[in-house]
Amino acid sequence: MNNLENLYRQVIMDHYKNPRNKGLKGFKKIHYKNPSCGDDITIEANIEEGIIKEVNHQGVGCSICCSSASVLSELVKEKSTDDALRIIDKYYKMLLGEKIEDEEELDEALVYQGVSKFPARIKCATIAFKALEQLIKGEENEEREY
Repeated sequence: MNNLENLYRQVIMDHYKNPRNKGLKGFKKIHYKNPSCGDDITIEANIEEGIIKEVNHQGVGCSICCSSASVLSELVKEKSTDDALRIIDKYYKMLLGEKIEDEEELDEALVYQGVSKFPARIKCATIAFKALEQLIKGEENEEREY
């Protein structure tokens, strides 16, 4: 394993073992389940005047699912909903192995770029992002399979 892969693994495990913004506070939320692997996560967001003030998460799943929810909660904080949707789209493209510009905008989410080599894990890495995307688009309080 090279140094970059080791660093990425360390970031993922840090967010998995020490999740940021874990715990729900009563904002608009959406719940997603991935029955094929057992990921089960609720994402909530406090959005005021088009600005994401806070994203919180609660759930269980693999290290990729849970750590990516933690990374997401920090990545979009204080961003406009338009910027957040653009970042989410960029993240999806990265996971599909597409070339992206201004990749530094993804900050710690860049650690998931290796997931593109494991198609079965893409849903694990995107479930929290998909939930937030749906919240921004006005959907909430639903349980969905992903």
